[in-house]
Amino acid sequence: MGWTYKVHGGVAAGSGAVVLALAVLTWVPGTSPLFEPRWVVPTALVPAFLIGMSAFVRVLLTKSDKSELWQAFRCLPGKAQAGLAALAVVVALLALGVGAGDSRDVEVRDGSYFAYDAQAHRMVEVAKSEYQALLPGSRRLFLTISGGLLVGASWAVLAAGEVRRADRGVADR
Repeated sequence: MGWTYKVHGGVAAGSGAVVLALAVLTWVPGTSPLFEPRWVVPTALVPAFLIGMSAFVRVLLTKSDKSELWQAFRCLPGKAQAGLAALAVVVALLALGVGAGDSRDVEVRDGSYFAYDAQAHRMVEVAKSEYQALLPGSRRLFLTISGGLLVGASWAVLAAGEVRRADRGVADR
């Protein structure tokens, strides 16, 4: 596998681990100020989108199907497989937690605090304490999506790199 695949996959996996760690921190009491700034979600989503799209292009360029990619993934070193599997388990657990928890959207407008009310289908004004209680949950969903996309991109790039390596090995014979 070429070094660009290794770097791309490593950056995606490392970034995914950081974003997933931030998502896990949303359950820790007292970390609300960490998630208060508006830049937290775009800082996770934009790189995840860009890395994910470039991984998608690399997979398309290999012209292989899912079964070939799965076989290529199985040819990766055991530590790489275990690391990606562990990150995938974290994504799955976070997704289950997001589905079971209260992840309503919250925002601040003109010094007032608002949260999405599903029954009224609109944003309603809430107390600051309720806003602070809902804030980590609202960020958790987007951090989990970003982390999942990064882990998936890492898996895809490393598998595509193995397919390319195997194709070159066959072509050299």
